[in-house]
Amino acid sequence: MRVLRTPEERFDSLPGYDFEPHYVEVPAGDGSNDRLRVHYIDERPDASREPAGAAEVVLLLHGEPSWSYLYRKMVPGLVAAGLRVIVPDLVGFGRSDKPSSRTDYSYARHVEWMRTALFDRLGLEGVTFLGQDWGGLVGLRLVAEHPERFRRVVAANTGLPTGDDHTSEAFFAWQKFSQETPELPVGRIVAGGCTTSLPEEVVAAYDAPFPDESYKEGARQFPLLVPTRPDDPASEANRRAWEVLSALDKPFLCAFSDGDLITKGADERFKKLVPGARGQSHTTIGGAGHFLQEDNPEALASAVLDLVHGTRD
Repeated sequence: MRVLRTPEERFDSLPGYDFEPHYVEVPAGDGSNDRLRVHYIDERPDASREPAGAAEVVLLLHGEPSWSYLYRKMVPGLVAAGLRVIVPDLVGFGRSDKPSSRTDYSYARHVEWMRTALFDRLGLEGVTFLGQDWGGLVGLRLVAEHPERFRRVVAANTGLPTGDDHTSEAFFAWQKFSQETPELPVGRIVAGGCTTSLPEEVVAAYDAPFPDESYKEGARQFPLLVPTRPDDPASEANRRAWEVLSALDKPFLCAFSDGDLITKGADERFKKLVPGARGQSHTTIGGAGHFLQEDNPEALASAVLDLVHGTRD
């Protein structure tokens, strides 16, 4: 497997993003001995206020085509509330390695890469999980396949598609654009998924992981990996995940925005089928588009904190 690694200087002086980088290695998953470097943020409460190892863990997973930069406004507040915050970059994004061939990426590999990084390497347990976009598609599979590792779940503008139900026209329009545009304008795509206007330096920060088009093969492939047909390679695994989620009694909160055409209504299935979603204070994040972490990070962080504080033993 040929792998690209974004030069570190591309991440210098990004606005609002001064977190220390951390890395683990995971098997490439192609039958070779190759390994991929996965980047993650690991921010912890002040040791003087929180004994070592005592902080609860919040895992934040980004989606397409963003990276951990998306959560930069949420991390400090969660840490100040006494939580340890882990924010990985999915393989192909951010500071993580980027396989150079689109055939190197599959839904199953994304799940396994994160499973290995988070559980085998970091040993995370008692996790409160927040996933948005592909962060949910990957993370909810981890919740279903390893429920013993998780304490709570927050689903935000995401889903777990099997191809058995209707897929929105907005998604198909995005999928078509992602495959046909000669250059994938990552920063502009993120900006277009927000209701607020992003400063040019923030748009540039979303472009930072991708020096040229050769680094974007994962971003190009992601839209094609969403199961939109019943016979998709990932459909059966997602159906099995729904079987587990349909019996999951861990606290499960939906925090969808009011302005996302792609995932609109997907929260209703979670509320109906997941036992842990019953009786929760599900919230609609106002004034926000697909990337609600940019538009209303305070409200999303508050929803996470309310769930943590309201469901502690």
